[in-house]
Amino acid sequence: MMDADVIVVGGGVIGTAIAWRAAAAGRTVTLIDPGTDDKASLVAAGMLGPVSESVFGEQDLLALNLHAVDRFPGFNAELEAASGQPTGLRTEGTLAVAYDSGDLAALDRLTEFRHSIGLKAERLDARACRRLEPFLAPSTRGGVLATGDLSVDNRRYLAALRAAAAAAGVRTVVGYVTGVAAGLVRFRAPADSGPAEDTAELSAATVVVAAGWGTGRIEGVPDQIRKAIRPVKGQILRLRHPGNLPHIISHTVRAIVQGRDIYLVPRADGELVVGATQEERDDRDITAGAVHDLLRDAMTAVPAISELILAETSAGRRPGTSDNGPILGAVTPTGPAGAPRLIVAGGHYRNGVLLSAVTADAVVALLADDQPHQAWIPFNPGRLT
Repeated sequence: MMDADVIVVGGGVIGTAIAWRAAAAGRTVTLIDPGTDDKASLVAAGMLGPVSESVFGEQDLLALNLHAVDRFPGFNAELEAASGQPTGLRTEGTLAVAYDSGDLAALDRLTEFRHSIGLKAERLDARACRRLEPFLAPSTRGGVLATGDLSVDNRRYLAALRAAAAAAGVRTVVGYVTGVAAGLVRFRAPADSGPAEDTAELSAATVVVAAGWGTGRIEGVPDQIRKAIRPVKGQILRLRHPGNLPHIISHTVRAIVQGRDIYLVPRADGELVVGATQEERDDRDITAGAVHDLLRDAMTAVPAISELILAETSAGRRPGTSDNGPILGAVTPTGPAGAPRLIVAGGHYRNGVLLSAVTADAVVALLADDQPHQAWIPFNPGRLT
């Protein structure tokens, strides 16, 4: 007898969204979560920016991200209703600004590319930028407003997903997954809850691996996927307004400062997220240089940031892939009706929060032997062979 219809490996926004939607569709679901704070979901800024993040050469990913941002508001409304918790969704859009003439030329090139593929991005002169955001540096040369971009409070969003999953009957088990197969998961308990060498197994009709960067370290995941997924370190800051200072920005601001990129994401409660580094390293150390560089560029773009309180520094590991695209699909043949199978939903890199809703939709479609949305076609695991 199987322990569940579906076992989901990974307790970040991707795994928890999948678990919730699978349970809401009537399946018994067990979620295996290591129970640590080592989740990219907790260190993210929560930007949902397919327009402002689009770059040359990633048209397939852009199409998927546009599908995701269209889906997100409806998914988020269902989530808030199911969980009874707000997620902090904001709809003001993203203002990209340039600090000097070289930065403006770089922003103009990106804007021309975005216009060439049909994206809406409104060019603004310096005066119009400062009308939207009065605390921008006086030297700001110009900018672009992407009204289709959204943002969400990533930590509130994950908390809401966990609450919705629990309400839908998802069983959560704390453990470190060491191996998977079609229909089977092996895991061990955390060291502080029992002997670390104690292992257990659970079985299900379908196992879904959504373990972020850790997907590449789980035995039984196909080698080509394990090799394609790598951790990419990012350091991020959280600032807080003192009680006597009004909120200094109202839009997500992405600034190019002498060729360097910085983003500032406001929260309704006065928190301001500043990020983020991108380092090909596998650690979570906070470095003095990263904090200095993030604050330097943030204060150059918005000088009033110097008056805010440095509330938190944190680092996480994004699940990068060899081609920057996610990986989604079954990696074992479905076989006869009822045969166990293994699905991978990983490698979401910088877009985990944005893609969480459509990833859950896609996995639920696979569970029902349906096809995911066509935007997922380029991201099948078979492309890595």
